[in-house]
Amino acid sequence: MKHATLPRRLPALLALLLLPFAAFAQSIELVNPILTGFYPDPSIVKVGPDYYLVNSTFAYFPGIPVMHSRDLKNWKQVGNVISRPSQMNFLGDRMTRGLFAPAIDYHNGTYYVTCTLIDHKGNFVVTAKNPAGPWSDPTFLPEVRGIDPSLFFEGDKAYVIYNSDPPGTPLYSGHRSIKIIELNPTTLTTVGEAKILVNGGVDISKKPVWIEGPHLMKARDWYYLYAAEGGTSVNHTEVVFRSKSALGPFVPYENNPILSQRELPKDRKNPITSAGHAQFVEGPDGKTYAIFLAVRPYEDNFYNTGRETFITPVEWKNDWPVMNTGPNGVQYSYQAKFPEVKQPGALPQNGNFGYTLTFEKQLDPALLFLRTVDSTNFSLSKAKGLTLKLKPETCAETGNPAFIGKRQQHMYGSAETELMFAAKAANETAGLVAFQDEKHFYYLCKSVENGKPVVQLFKSTADAKSPEMLAKAPLKAAAGKVMLRINADGDTYSFRYSEDGKNYTVLKDKVDARFLSTQTAGGFIGCLYGMYGTSAGQPTTNTASFKSLKYEGDDPMYKK
Repeated sequence: MKHATLPRRLPALLALLLLPFAAFAQSIELVNPILTGFYPDPSIVKVGPDYYLVNSTFAYFPGIPVMHSRDLKNWKQVGNVISRPSQMNFLGDRMTRGLFAPAIDYHNGTYYVTCTLIDHKGNFVVTAKNPAGPWSDPTFLPEVRGIDPSLFFEGDKAYVIYNSDPPGTPLYSGHRSIKIIELNPTTLTTVGEAKILVNGGVDISKKPVWIEGPHLMKARDWYYLYAAEGGTSVNHTEVVFRSKSALGPFVPYENNPILSQRELPKDRKNPITSAGHAQFVEGPDGKTYAIFLAVRPYEDNFYNTGRETFITPVEWKNDWPVMNTGPNGVQYSYQAKFPEVKQPGALPQNGNFGYTLTFEKQLDPALLFLRTVDSTNFSLSKAKGLTLKLKPETCAETGNPAFIGKRQQHMYGSAETELMFAAKAANETAGLVAFQDEKHFYYLCKSVENGKPVVQLFKSTADAKSPEMLAKAPLKAAAGKVMLRINADGDTYSFRYSEDGKNYTVLKDKVDARFLSTQTAGGFIGCLYGMYGTSAGQPTTNTASFKSLKYEGDDPMYKK
């Protein structure tokens, strides 16, 4: 009888034996960017099977999102490093200031994030036992003078590696250095004096500029120091050096840069440019990958989605790590031989996608405020969604207006909300803003004019108190709901509204999107779609309710 049942068991036994081989045979498509939209300056750490990734947020709050993945493709935000106003705020700062270039690391059960609070106290470190938080209050490092600090652990020692001034007088504009200083990982205080590891860059005779975003790792009996070079625009690259000691001397790779898009034809279709600020990480397959920032311009160097997070395989050549991007530079997808691991409850982050955010119980952790959070200024409910109290502050200033936004993650797409709002006076407005910074935004809103309800479209100007009205139209009901929609179409935006939720009227189309590009505005941030209301300098008790926020993206490079 036992022998008779054995054949029936064979398939199950074979399946169990083949499980490891089946997992190895599975493949995954890594779609670039792995994080679309304003996710610049990525840093990553692998802890067991888990990956944690952080990005710069500048003067947005909460600061430094923490993303989690097990396959380098599917990411879920699990927290924010700067989540409490008691840790810090950015009031008075322009949006493109604030937090620059965080780096995440892990050592002996503790997670560390180092970062720069620009224009204020400079470099700091925070710690947590759980990457989802809570994170500690910042410990500032006054001896670490510069930007872009990262950590390197070896035994019971830790080191801070960072961009700093060169020795003596700078030889040219953009002349910087990479320095290292020991850090006590328990007291979070520096030890001894800083030492210069790299002066200028790969070849100082060629006047290399803005060597920054450095990382140090040990592999294959070498210490590898790698950093961005060329500035974080179209000349951005990544370069690498190596040494037999963490303290140098470091020798540059003879075929630097190891990542660059600047030599590619400028007229290529769906270009990826400005690649650099990379960090290496071991993939689930044991191979090396690099995550880095790059941009997707819709025209020349115009882009509104900000600097995004990309991935590429890394090839080792004679014990040098070189980005294996492919024959025509960074690709929009790579195939890898490891299984995909989806993240339950995660918002999609790459390719084309759409979703609707509702505001019944809590805000999604990816939503952003300007400079700090005032938790008394908004409420959530199933009936009304997100209710904002109008504040006198405007988004044209450097305070904390009634604003909650999400990143624009596609060149082509839309953001839409259902607004319940009845203005009591012409200075009271509420609606959707396409926001680059306090000097560059478009504002689609509901208000009143001569006591009658209207929908209006404003463009920011150099005068914070005098935006330019581009269009307006009467509405039927003062207290009724209105649907507001912003469509992005590469180099233009269009602005629509509907009072019945079905039939939309174009208030104004083909509005210049380049006005909201980094190329025009300057700085380092990308656009947001913000739910926003203001009483423009006047106190009020009025509120505006946003039932939901619907987002859709439809970029051409993902269409097959």
